[in-house]
Amino acid sequence: IWSVLREKGLESVVNAGLSLGEYAALVASGVMTPEDAFRVVAKRGEYMQEAVPTGGAMAAVLGLEVETIEKICMETPGLVEIANDNCPGQTVISGEAEAVRLAGEAMKAAGAKRVAMLNVSGPFHSSMLKGAGERLEPELQRVRWLDSDIPYVSNTIAELIRDKEKITP
Repeated sequence: IWSVLREKGLESVVNAGLSLGEYAALVASGVMTPEDAFRVVAKRGEYMQEAVPTGGAMAAVLGLEVETIEKICMETPGLVEIANDNCPGQTVISGEAEAVRLAGEAMKAAGAKRVAMLNVSGPFHSSMLKGAGERLEPELQRVRWLDSDIPYVSNTIAELIRDKEKITP
């Protein structure tokens, strides 16, 4: 889509993307080459799959305060934690499948308007994937980061980035 828009003369003034989408934002901003992005994204997927080959789940929780969600996660047996605080009233939890299910039931009982299991292949944005992130670090160190006139919004520090020295892989 980005390439088609550029062909039509449309340019972005800022780019942002969540999770995997941050790589697209980095490329669209010219901070990362497409070749580096493809290589890193391929390794990222490989390492994530190896970290949790089966199991794990995610659920969207609607209409419940983050503090209540966090408390229920801590009280639930097994690993379940907040993965994304998307906006007021919409939070995503992630972790071991049974723990996510149990936490979801507790959240409904605590007043959540809805808890929807997400159709995903793993417990993304959870500490279960910490090892994958550690394995990806050398790949990110190999990237030739570039300065850009088009800023992107970093997922880690939520700031506009133009200067390659501010990139925190």
